[in-house]
Amino acid sequence: MRPDEIRVLNDSELARQLDEAHKELFNLRFRLATKQLVNHREIVAVKKRIARMETIKRERELVSEEL
Repeated sequence: MRPDEIRVLNDSELARQLDEAHKELFNLRFRLATKQLVNHREIVAVKKRIARMETIKRERELVSEEL
């Protein structure tokens, strides 16, 4: 997901997407440990997606604190 696509989501949708990304990362790590993961770059991509979502979540928190 691109940052502009993430910013369109409301807080509950963002939380749901973030939870799904964490579950996906867990599953990828599990597949890596059992030698079933073919593309190791998937883990990096999911980590970046989580970082983007966490950053936008934090931006929203900071904006709400200023008000």
